[in-house]
Amino acid sequence: MQKHLTVKELPDSERPYERCLRHGPEYLSDAELLAVILRTGTKGKTAIELACEILAEGNHSLLNLYSYDYKRLIQIPGIGMTKAVQLKCIAELSKRITKTARIQGLSFNRPSSIADYYMEQLRHEEKEQVIVCMFDSKCHFLGDSVLSIGTASASLISPREVFIQALRAQALSIIILHNHPSGVCGPSREDEHITKRIAECGRLLQITLADHIIIGDNNYYSFREKGLL
Repeated sequence: MQKHLTVKELPDSERPYERCLRHGPEYLSDAELLAVILRTGTKGKTAIELACEILAEGNHSLLNLYSYDYKRLIQIPGIGMTKAVQLKCIAELSKRITKTARIQGLSFNRPSSIADYYMEQLRHEEKEQVIVCMFDSKCHFLGDSVLSIGTASASLISPREVFIQALRAQALSIIILHNHPSGVCGPSREDEHITKRIAECGRLLQITLADHIIIGDNNYYSFREKGLL
């Protein structure tokens, strides 16, 4: 019977930690990168083999770290709650790193830059989220706020919720974003209706709705670009 090697028993050239030190993390495969995070495997299974199991189903890629919840992760033999938390934190860190890097290019006047900034945060969500971004009189970014988390196909939002946040921030213009978990970014009738209502309320309060951007899977729809605002 062939002896099952642990990671420590592998030659240095095949150990992901040592390879990372020698060549850099960019030379590691997805499974090897995960193995470095996991550190240990389980009985009869190396950390690399455990990482391969995480990648094997679902999206067949690192996107599983976004889509798998804790319950799904701990169903994988060798993944307990501690490792599950570590993996979900890695996924969240990747979102925040991407978002932080993109804030430098954030431009009120370019819907593509707004969409790009929020793409990683929203494109993997399984429920619709609504975010309001707020700007001052010189179009400086004042911050954002998650207004609503809905179902897989709908979110619940009212103009009142939008403008409570805008008034608190003393914003003079706002941009609304929400995601479509289906990945298709075309607006629904409800999206068109709520956009019209928010724009009308904004005119009364002298707070401009500059855009409503819908995030799909690596694509977006801008009401402003389409000439609807």
